[in-house]
Amino acid sequence: MELKLEVTGREVIKPSSPAPHHDRLQLSLFDLSCPAIYVATTFFFKSITGSESPEFISRRLKTSLSETLSPGHLEGISLSCNDEGVIFTEARTVLLLSDFLRNLDTDSLAEFLPEVEQGESAGTWPLLRVMVSFFGSGSGVAVTVGISHQICDAASLLNFVRAWADTAKGTATSVPVPQFAGTTIYPPPYSSYQSPSLDDLYELRGKCVTKRLVFKSSKIAELKLKAASESVPVPTRVEAIMSLIWRCAAKASRSNSLSPKSTLMTQAMDLRLRIPTNVLPENAMGNLQSAFFLKREAESELEIGEIVAEFRKIKEGVNEMIKENLQGCNNNDTTITTTTLGQNLLTAMGSFMSEYLRPGIDLYTMSSWCRKPFYEVDFGWGNPVWIGPASHNIYDNIVFVVLMDSKDGEDVEAWVGIPKQDMATFLCDEELLSYAIINPPVLI
Repeated sequence: MELKLEVTGREVIKPSSPAPHHDRLQLSLFDLSCPAIYVATTFFFKSITGSESPEFISRRLKTSLSETLSPGHLEGISLSCNDEGVIFTEARTVLLLSDFLRNLDTDSLAEFLPEVEQGESAGTWPLLRVMVSFFGSGSGVAVTVGISHQICDAASLLNFVRAWADTAKGTATSVPVPQFAGTTIYPPPYSSYQSPSLDDLYELRGKCVTKRLVFKSSKIAELKLKAASESVPVPTRVEAIMSLIWRCAAKASRSNSLSPKSTLMTQAMDLRLRIPTNVLPENAMGNLQSAFFLKREAESELEIGEIVAEFRKIKEGVNEMIKENLQGCNNNDTTITTTTLGQNLLTAMGSFMSEYLRPGIDLYTMSSWCRKPFYEVDFGWGNPVWIGPASHNIYDNIVFVVLMDSKDGEDVEAWVGIPKQDMATFLCDEELLSYAIINPPVLI
């Protein structure tokens, strides 16, 4: 049976409290360098027999969302607090949640993202979109949250959703005002700064398709053994899986190219995990990340052990640079001079752009959401039975990989988006299939 979601309502939810006296929040240069798209995730919850009706659930979610919101509207290089609110969409389907997940069609996940109507944009308003979808016979509910990438990364999205869920459940003693801490690390842009478009940031490689892979814990253990080397005797899950996917995707691209290209992999790094909490709280909002990059020439074999070794070396180099820039930061000093850490991080990313903005290079953008407590979100119906990173439906022409823990925390799901002509080759790669399962059913 097809999903066939029917939209039953759409409204603007405004903050329960007026904007604070300061009417603008400064965004950083890194914030505004991100594309004007939504970072979005869909949480699927199984309803408890005899629990609340869809109408009751909807009212509670709207009320708690209003209480959680900080008002905002992007204007140029700052966030204007003007109480305009966010979009809240409701939808229903007769399909049971268990049937949907058992026969999971990853392409259908696009339906859980609310439509962007004329005059709306992630670059201006609404900065946040929510869609709540009810499955047939009270079997479950899906909550999709999408926030403008120019004010948030994946960790920010999770921080907001957890605050909203705690408010809905009645366990939040107070709702903290989001701390848009981007200028703590990165400097603000100059007044005439123009955000880049997707065309400016990426060499669009044609229509991309996205597939879901699952790496079972036993196979991850085998892959880590294969990826081990003298310099990295114990690779991490992320290092091993990212290296395998990059190798297989690059092989697929080369097999479909008349002239093989050099390949470049970039991975985001969450700065919250690397900077003391007195400087950068774990619940800070914004694009609080850096990145590191690996390049291989067209003739390179991309051996997994070698990739992992360089992966670790470059990552540790960035970590060391961050540590050196924080030496003057103690418990009494919560200021980081943007001319040191922020500028050094921007310099590293600038070298990446100069490397990439040349013809003949395939870029693979990779992010890990592993070890982030997405499955701890609880609106009052228990934890999610499954989570799908809905952002992939927006990146139709961008090559990307997102890793996320499975519900048990042991397996890893990989969402891989590559050009359509490469995907068929990629999914037939025997090396990949010896470690990954293609889109297995989600059983609840």
